Amino acid sequence: MFKKILVANRGEITVRIIRACRELDIPVVVVYSDADRAALHVRYADEAYAIGPAPSVESYLVAEKILEVARKSGADAVHPGYGFLSENYRFARMCAEAGLTFIGPSPEAMEAMGDKVAARTAMASAGVPLVPGTQPLADSGAVAAVAEIGYPVMLKPSAGGGGKGMRVVEREDDLLEALAAARALALSAFGDGTVYAERYVTKPRHIEIQVLADRYGNTVHLFERECSIQRRHQKVIEEAPSPFISEATRQAMGEAAVQAARSVRYAGAGTVEFLVDQEERFYFLEMNTRLQVEHAVTELVTGVDLVKMQLLVAAGEALPFRQDDLRLSGAAVECRIYAEDPDRDFMPSPGVITVLRAPGGPGIRDDIGVYEGYEVPLYYDPLLSKLSAWGRDRDEAIGRMRRALSEYVVEGIKTNIPFHQRVLRDPAFLAGDFDTRFIDDHFLAVHREPACEDADKALIAAAVLAYLEEESTALRTVGPAGAGGGAGGGSPAWRRAARQASVERWR
Repeated sequence: MFKKILVANRGEITVRIIRACRELDIPVVVVYSDADRAALHVRYADEAYAIGPAPSVESYLVAEKILEVARKSGADAVHPGYGFLSENYRFARMCAEAGLTFIGPSPEAMEAMGDKVAARTAMASAGVPLVPGTQPLADSGAVAAVAEIGYPVMLKPSAGGGGKGMRVVEREDDLLEALAAARALALSAFGDGTVYAERYVTKPRHIEIQVLADRYGNTVHLFERECSIQRRHQKVIEEAPSPFISEATRQAMGEAAVQAARSVRYAGAGTVEFLVDQEERFYFLEMNTRLQVEHAVTELVTGVDLVKMQLLVAAGEALPFRQDDLRLSGAAVECRIYAEDPDRDFMPSPGVITVLRAPGGPGIRDDIGVYEGYEVPLYYDPLLSKLSAWGRDRDEAIGRMRRALSEYVVEGIKTNIPFHQRVLRDPAFLAGDFDTRFIDDHFLAVHREPACEDADKALIAAAVLAYLEEESTALRTVGPAGAGGGAGGGSPAWRRAARQASVERWR
């Protein structure tokens, strides 16, 4: 096992990894930016090192700074968490060259699955079902290529992630204009303007399969997570198992996910994401070569500690179980608790947490990264905690979650807790009758307040949103030295995006 692990991340996921390491008696080193000097992960770690200014492109995304801390501290392994450098194959390669173990898959597997077009090609060769799609689109052949798969289509950046930059095109007359806009956004956000099209699956479910693999060819799946409750293509509420798919579909999706992982010689924890239509036909969407935000619900229904498994596999140990050893037990729901105002179009709500009382009781787990008196910074994703509830069945898990949300007290900033409470009492949600447009169709049009009348406030708000989005879109694509594409912190790009966003959002 490792003598010391450096966690190259921040917030609640770093605290989660530290806890797993503590149970294995492994000392932990963390890094922090100027904005995170008082963060919980800094207080909780054995050692902490400053790595630069608040913008992530000057701190958490600078690989050389991370590696220098590893050298100074004597760490022999690096856990990237999720976001930031977690899916940067160049960083994984740099770790290996520095004599450090990267706690994740090989650089080759990350590279193979990181580009969506290349991943589609690999999955087609592996026999994994795909949504009909195109190769990268050029203006000259785009109309003909899209006509072959049929409308509506989704335009998607090849290098993108987190649902950013995707556009639905309903008819041929709109294609070229939408393609130009998608290409410009992809170039600005990811440093790569490559765009391709997939047939748009109407009323899709977003269901993902957790996989684990060791270095000896043993690969298993830990069943599915239902991730269809999304806002702007970002997951908000997740659960396991899905209330929608049959046991036969569950088994087929699990086998497809295992085949996908084996096709790139995957080792470690990863997630294969699928779109599932109303007839339970499923199609490969992408593979996330890291731990997922929603990993807790899988841990609750399987009893498997995914972070510990990552550490064991990275240390060269074999998986301690086979597929036949794994069983689903009960049901679990996770709500992502964000510092944002759901009644103001989910505006970020940075500031000082003046009162914090986290829930507890039977079946409740709260992976939290803040504390009372902590100042939520503007610079990063505003995730405060991941609240999860387990029950003997879905109804009990939802009931416990509703009770836990009613106990959760956060004052000084706005949170999305009231929004979660509304969703968890919606009849369609309770019946399991939803798809990826559930929030848009059931809540946003109803609960959104009138447009802001103050143009200056609108511009500032839009600038905040654009800045946060730019920071997060840099996570996958920034180079090892932190100089990525068009997504530099404080660059003119986000100011231009903010001005445009203010026009579109508030007019």
